[in-house]
Amino acid sequence: MSANEARNWQQINPQYTPNTEKKVSVKVKKNGWITKGEKLIYSFIGACLLISGIFMVSYSSSTDTINRELQQLEQTVNTQQVTNEGLMFEVKELSRPERIIEIADKNGLKIQNAEVKQAQTFNN
Repeated sequence: MSANEARNWQQINPQYTPNTEKKVSVKVKKNGWITKGEKLIYSFIGACLLISGIFMVSYSSSTDTINRELQQLEQTVNTQQVTNEGLMFEVKELSRPERIIEIADKNGLKIQNAEVKQAQTFNN
């Protein structure tokens, strides 16, 4: 056999090749770390935490607003108490018996008794 014939023979009759089995591809379904039920539970818990956070912030804000209004009212009450105490002191000063006698003398009134008594006021 010549080299050319051998090549032709090899091309016509290729060497025995073993039968290759067809590979069957199996699709494996990947399971995630978290199942759908767990995702639902985690979503529900997350929503509850978010809602409770919003509620706490709004409650804190309303409490702060009420406290500020309360402090402002207390300041107003304290100012009014100081004003009232000043007026009460002025009332006591103006209702002194010596002052009343002095004003009566200036206006020409005569005092019959030497004692001047304060009249009690009745609140009805």
